[in-house]
Order: sequence, then structure tokens, then C-alpha cells
Amino acid sequence: MKPFDITTVRNDFPALQQQVHGKPLIYLDSAATAQKPQCVVEAIDEMNAKLNANIHRAVHYLAIQCTERYEQARETVRRFINAQKTQEIVFTAGTTAAINLVAFSFGERFVRRGDEIVLTEAEHHSNIVPWQLLCERKGAVLKVVPVDDTGRLQTERLPEFFTDKTRILCVTQVSNVLGVVNPVKEIIRLAHAHHVPVLVDGAQGIVHESADVQDMDCDFYVFSGHKLYGPTGIGVLYGKEEWLEQLPPYQGGGDMIASVSFDKTTYAGLPLKFEAGTANYIGAHGLAAAINYIQKQTRAAIHAHEQQLTAYAARQLSTVKGLRTYGTATPKTSVWSFSMEGVHPSDAAAILDKLGIAVRTGRLCADTLMQRFQLQGMIRASLALYNTKEEIDALVNGLQQVQKMLSGH
Repeated sequence: MKPFDITTVRNDFPALQQQVHGKPLIYLDSAATAQKPQCVVEAIDEMNAKLNANIHRAVHYLAIQCTERYEQARETVRRFINAQKTQEIVFTAGTTAAINLVAFSFGERFVRRGDEIVLTEAEHHSNIVPWQLLCERKGAVLKVVPVDDTGRLQTERLPEFFTDKTRILCVTQVSNVLGVVNPVKEIIRLAHAHHVPVLVDGAQGIVHESADVQDMDCDFYVFSGHKLYGPTGIGVLYGKEEWLEQLPPYQGGGDMIASVSFDKTTYAGLPLKFEAGTANYIGAHGLAAAINYIQKQTRAAIHAHEQQLTAYAARQLSTVKGLRTYGTATPKTSVWSFSMEGVHPSDAAAILDKLGIAVRTGRLCADTLMQRFQLQGMIRASLALYNTKEEIDALVNGLQQVQKMLSGH
């Protein structure tokens, strides 16, 4: 395995070279949005400055170059997640847009009054609200698989949630709050045994874990570019061809049609059927650059580095008095959410910010988990390939300062 050179990696990220409030930036909010390596910034800048033209339409040089790069990006994504065909890769605006696409189109075709949608208690709002909207439209019912006190999904209870009315199961690969890695391959096997298709939210999983969709055997897989060191406004929906062929378009407009008349419109084949309007071709090219950067480092080396950080963070955070972590089940990625006795999360974050440490606080787009653990909010420190043990030490020292200032300990 190629050695992981953290110094070189950190130098690849321009944002990490700056100071905040006179302190070196320690960026621990990558689960919300990761920073971009210089190669991604340059790829985006080149497209904006030199190769900007609409795709799939004109035959002039710029349009051809943009179209080629857009479709090359689709192939890069296909290889990265090991999809069988490029037709199974749909570019979207992000994870949220991809889930909304499936919830609407799948719901239109397959969901009727009294049918059931199965979710888990660990889902992000983007994998809850679109399904609630579907249930409201169709008169369907949501069923929710719980997590235990360690954040482990109670997969042994899954069979009791499946009936002949179950239409789809939606599950996160890695919780954005708990950092716990769900056994999605086993979950999918159980669901398929009951003839239930599965959508996997890979927004965090694609960053920290394997995302081989054929090995996983998921029916749908979604993720965002901006959490994967790429641009905002670009994401991916993978869907098995047999499912995507059956789904009606989510939106109508240019580029998703074969022909249009006032009597009838026929739709383009996959994947263009789901890509109405001018695509984010610059974002797709930037996402491909991010994937190429990750593959240059190698997934195995990144994973080993992040697991070392995860183990180190577990030990160091346990030394902070009055701190309780959520999501202690294993396997676990480098996402840490916690509360501090006598300290409001926003107050803690404000003090950490003055020390140059960026963390996330609040309900983390996961109200259901806040309700599960009876909290108004948490503090989250989410680590990435560019973080170090020294930054974890700085976080712990900062939390100890917070504790002295605010809790009286």
C-alpha cells in the first residue's frame, strides 16, 4: 500500500493554509462540507475560464470539449463505485436532490395508499422528509427501525418491519451524527429476501467506506460531491438499470427528451431521462477531479489514516470530564458527536472558533436522533483525510478550556 504522506496531503488543500482569528485553521466540519484540493480548484477554474459551453447541444469546439468531459466524469464515477454501466449513473444537484428524485419517481410508479416505506432512526432529514412527502401524497405509511443507546441499528429486528405492503427500504451507510457504519450489505440481503428494494444514502459512506454498488447489491445509491472533496451543486444517483428504466422522469425540459410535439413527448434513454435542463457540467468535471485525487492517495491508505484518527479521538475525548459521546458502536468512522455537561453546544463552538477550531453544532439535520437521545443539540467534530492527531489534541485542549469557562469544572 502506498504510504500516506499527511504533510503532502495538507499542502494540497489551500483552505488549510490560512489563519482564523490569528490561529491556524483546524477544520473539523468535513461531514458538512469538505475542503477542496488544489487540483479540484484548478479543474473548476479551467472550465469556467476556457471551456464553458452548454453540453449535448452544439457541435463547436467548446461544446464538444465540455460534453466529452461531462461524459468522462460519468465514466469516472461508474468506475469509482463499480457500477455495471454508465447508463446507471445520473448526475443530480446532490444527495438531497437524488433522494427526492427517487422518492417522487419511484412513488409515482410503485406506491399506493396503505403501502409502507421503511426508514431508520439514524437518517438525515434528506432521507426522511422526501419519503414523508410521498406518504402524504399517496396515503402511504412510514415505519422506522430504531437504534440502540450505542447508535447501533437494530438490524436483527428488520424482518418484523417487512410485509407484503413494504415498497422500499431507505438506509444511511454511515450516520452523519453517530459516525456508525451500518452493515448495509447484510441489510440489503435481508430486504431482498423479502423482495424489497433498497436505497442507500452514501453521503458519508462514499467518503469513509467502500462504495462498490455491485458487491453491495443496492438498488439505488446516492452521494454528494462537496463531501467528497469536490464542488457543491453536484451529486450522483446510481440506480440499477432495471429500476431506472421503470421510473418516470422527475423533471421535464431540455436534454431529457427524444422528441417533443404538442401531442406527445418521448423521453431520452438512460441516464438523460433524469437530467433535465442544462447540467452542472463544470461540477461533474470537478467531481471527477476529486475522485482522481482520492484514487491517487488510494482508498486503503486514506481509510487506514482515518481509522487511526478515529481510535485516537476516542481515547483523547474520553479524558474530557463531563463529555458524553454518541455513536460508540463499532465499526465507526471519524465523525464524533458529543454533549458537555452544563455547556450549550453553540457557546462551546463560539469559543472553539476563537481558537481557530471549526466544528458543527445544533441538531445536525437529524431531529429524530436528537429526540432519540433527548437533546436539543450536539457538538460534532468530523475528521477527514487531511486532519492530524495534533488537531485532535488541540480540540481536546479547547474543550477543556470551554469546560473551565462555562461549566465551573
